[in-house]
Amino acid sequence: MLDYFFLTMFLIGTDTFLISPLLPTLAHLYGISTAISGWMVSAYAIGYACFALISGPIADGHDRKQVMLWGLFAFAGSTFLCGWATSFSWMLIFRFLAGVSASFITPQVWSTIPVIIDRQNVVKVMGYATAGLSVSQLIGIPIGSYLAAWSWQTPFFIISLAALLLLGLTAWTFPHLTTSLTTAKSFITIYTNVLHNSRALVYLLAYLVFQTGSFTVMTFISTWFTADFGLRLAGVGTAMIAIGAGNLLGSLFGSRLVDWLSLPTAFLIELITLIGLYLIIAWVHTFWLAEILLAIAFVINGCLFPLFMTTLQATARHARSTISSLSNAAMYLGETVAGIAGGVLFKQFTSYRGIGLFAATMIGVALIIYVQSGLFKSRSN
Repeated sequence: MLDYFFLTMFLIGTDTFLISPLLPTLAHLYGISTAISGWMVSAYAIGYACFALISGPIADGHDRKQVMLWGLFAFAGSTFLCGWATSFSWMLIFRFLAGVSASFITPQVWSTIPVIIDRQNVVKVMGYATAGLSVSQLIGIPIGSYLAAWSWQTPFFIISLAALLLLGLTAWTFPHLTTSLTTAKSFITIYTNVLHNSRALVYLLAYLVFQTGSFTVMTFISTWFTADFGLRLAGVGTAMIAIGAGNLLGSLFGSRLVDWLSLPTAFLIELITLIGLYLIIAWVHTFWLAEILLAIAFVINGCLFPLFMTTLQATARHARSTISSLSNAAMYLGETVAGIAGGVLFKQFTSYRGIGLFAATMIGVALIIYVQSGLFKSRSN
């Protein structure tokens, strides 16, 4: 199952990122300006974020395997249709539908791991799933570029075919998981229970605040490297691969730190370390120092993501898919806020200073929320 979790997150993540290098080509094809071409990326995120709010309760009340199968079938179909989009409007519709379909797939990964994996290995397996997402961030843009060398349609067709292959693998390997306590519960009942779960809501708030700060850093690294250090597109791509490799390392080996220190202690140390790194990065004016510090920060980020998912999943055993969906919605909301706030900060402050200080502040607020929740008082998970 480790390979399955990795492949699923890799496929969905790759589909998210592969359209970025296609934007200039598609903007020319559809006769639209660069300013609005980004909506082809946003349409996917909006579809995912909106339907994540309903995909969770649906999965919590039904067999998660069936939800995965239908989600992958719809994902393969909508992605295939993207390759036949004859206008900007149709591309927006099909990318939106691809995002909707993906919202029924990835939450099942996070919600299934704590159910079928031994408790002591949950963080480790969460790390492997996160590694699939990390690898997709590393090579999603290059994959899109290489496949588009044949045709702009090729990346969509290849991802669609890969989704069908994963659908077959899901039918063969994924277990039937129906939680008896939630099968008969309605959509409203499941959400009512979650909204009365104060610990889950506090953790979701902390996760939203953290992701807002984290995505502010992530979104404007390329802009910083181009504006202050004069890197061209190829140089930025190489620099981002090195930074993304840090995220992958953290995802794969972060569980060892948890085994050594315990989850709450590792969580606390990693959050404090990340705050310190962003405070230092805010005052950096040398490219290589910025590259090294960001790579270290992304190692910490890679270590943290499985801990976020593990603690969130522990708050609602009978609504795991709903919690996963809400966490994904929080992540995309954080990304949206980060894009708006980061643009203002980059313009108003010298270099990366505003963004670094903002990220450190937001992560500090998330840390305070976790402290107030009592998470770090426990020494075992």
